[in-house]
Amino acid sequence: MMADVPDVRASDAEREIVVERLQRAMGNGRLTVAEFDERVAAAYAATTRGQLAELTKDLPGHLW
Repeated sequence: MMADVPDVRASDAEREIVVERLQRAMGNGRLTVAEFDERVAAAYAATTRGQLAELTKDLPGHLW
């Protein structure tokens, strides 16, 4: 989905989807609190879909 158009500007809704995905990953023990905090800050600062996709690419069930 997002990988097909990495340079398209990200929406607030897409940022929230990524943050929810990161919350689940932390809850499952896949991210430390520090990693979670860093990625959430990057998600809210992201301007493109490609930047958002980078934040979850190493997690199982990668969305994009």
